[in-house]
Amino acid sequence: KLCCSLCPQRLADTAEDADLYHEYNASLQFDYFNALLVNTMDEEGNLIELGGEFPLEENEHFNKLSVNILMSDIQVPTNVYNKDPDILNGVYMSEALNDIFINNFQKDPTLTWQYFGSSTGFFRLYPGIKWTPDANGVVSFDCRNRNWYIQAATSPKDIVIVIDVSGSMKGLKMTIAKHTINTILDTLGENDFVNVIAYTDYVRYVEPCFKGTLVQADLDNREHFKLLVEELHVKGEAKVKKAMKESFRILADVTNGQGSLCNQAIMLITDGAMEDFQSVFEEFNWPDKKVRVFTYLIGRDMTFSENVKWIACNNKGYYTHISTLADVQENVMEYLHVLSRPMVINHDHDIIWTEAYMDSVLFKSNAHSLLLMTSVAMPVFSKKKETLSHGILLGVVGTDVPLLEVMKLAPRYKLGAHGYAFLITNNGYILAHPDLRPLVSPSEFSYCLNHSSICSS
Repeated sequence: KLCCSLCPQRLADTAEDADLYHEYNASLQFDYFNALLVNTMDEEGNLIELGGEFPLEENEHFNKLSVNILMSDIQVPTNVYNKDPDILNGVYMSEALNDIFINNFQKDPTLTWQYFGSSTGFFRLYPGIKWTPDANGVVSFDCRNRNWYIQAATSPKDIVIVIDVSGSMKGLKMTIAKHTINTILDTLGENDFVNVIAYTDYVRYVEPCFKGTLVQADLDNREHFKLLVEELHVKGEAKVKKAMKESFRILADVTNGQGSLCNQAIMLITDGAMEDFQSVFEEFNWPDKKVRVFTYLIGRDMTFSENVKWIACNNKGYYTHISTLADVQENVMEYLHVLSRPMVINHDHDIIWTEAYMDSVLFKSNAHSLLLMTSVAMPVFSKKKETLSHGILLGVVGTDVPLLEVMKLAPRYKLGAHGYAFLITNNGYILAHPDLRPLVSPSEFSYCLNHSSICSS
């Protein structure tokens, strides 16, 4: 039997080798099976572009979903152009994974979904399925936002999000800024720590109870921050210097388990910076530059763009300009690539296991035999010599493992007649337990132990 933790390693090796020998072609023309479009015909009864004939059969092992166990297909979010040259080259390169997917499944029939999530946004899934959009015809699923992708792509991080709430941020700018914060929060997980502060001519914490410290970026804290951010209102004049000083102090005081003690970063969200702020970095961050500063310039006005760009470039960060709500998702994701660079350059292929979760696709099929799952994932790096020093993350490979199969690995003869095995994550959440059950309703994606107050989400 093939150990499930070996599958990502084989997939990562194959993807890296395929990229190594693939020469990028900006004019590449390549038809692939788009999961949203497969088996779709136009008004004249002809298969549409990227929607070729893709045989699907109901499969008992995959909870009676209609799948193609001989081939994977590609899902692309609505906000990503499905024929972009980066997408086409990535899809073409990752075709090499098909044989490995099939071989893994043949060697270990307990495996369920196997996949490759690309840093460009496409998602190769095996076995192939027909993807269903939401009621508005939109495919909002983006593999880069998934917990398994983020955990595998970056190391644990301490983040201070700093938002400008001065008068110039009123209207659409503030709406975009709030959405930017929510998107950043969505990229964090239980191994990360975070706080959010707002500034005008003074600094205030959006949650006064968290003053001067960082809190674990678990689901409850992230949702709490989102509610508080929604209540922010603009007024006054912006003084970014005070906010930056406070952010550096928070990160400098990370002790007693109130931080990851790994990557540290400040996310500055503003429509401009007019002050002389160089002295702050000289005092708190130079010359070591242990804290990266990422800057997000909000709105169409580029008057102060050079100042905002200077902050990021001189503190090992990344500058991005966000002028519309549609720009937020792609621009926020850039910081993950920057934080992953040291890991990529060192070629650290760390395997991660996610907490227990329920698969929404399985819920929709009204199937209940494989609801509780965990994902095993690993990052994929570029091994090309010309880009090796740049630390380019190609994406993340992974596989879903039913918790029932994980529990079977425990040697029964060592447990005794009344003993049982269970798994706990490094954050104290239950990963696997004989009494792990859905809480309230499947749609809430919450889990708890029967007769216990210990829950995980």
